[in-house]
Amino acid sequence: QVQLVESGGTLVQAGGSLKISCAASGLTLENYAIGWFRQASGKDREAVATISHSGQSTQYAESVKGRFTASRDNTKNTVYLQMNNLIPADTAVYYCAARLGSGSAQFYFGRSRYDYWGQGTQVTVFS
Repeated sequence: QVQLVESGGTLVQAGGSLKISCAASGLTLENYAIGWFRQASGKDREAVATISHSGQSTQYAESVKGRFTASRDNTKNTVYLQMNNLIPADTAVYYCAARLGSGSAQFYFGRSRYDYWGQGTQVTVFS
């Protein structure tokens, strides 16, 4: 059974940093591109970042570019999203999703058709 489990979401002050994780089981993560998405209350889900299966390419939404960094450790079957200089607008439930493929992060960014999704982790940024 495939599972993606996000963790690390919490309450953080504006300007602070947070690193959230996405741990995969039941699949070989190195074969999958990973997308990070978020959904704020009352808003549509949006793509935040994508990282290719090897980690060699990443793609970010304009709203987080320069502040967020996606990385992965395929030996640990885990993907990370480092979030710096957080602002209240970053408040949302963050999801990771896995899509089988070896394409670039640019190819997968923003596409909604992912094979597996996590349950999400809440990130709340207060000012």
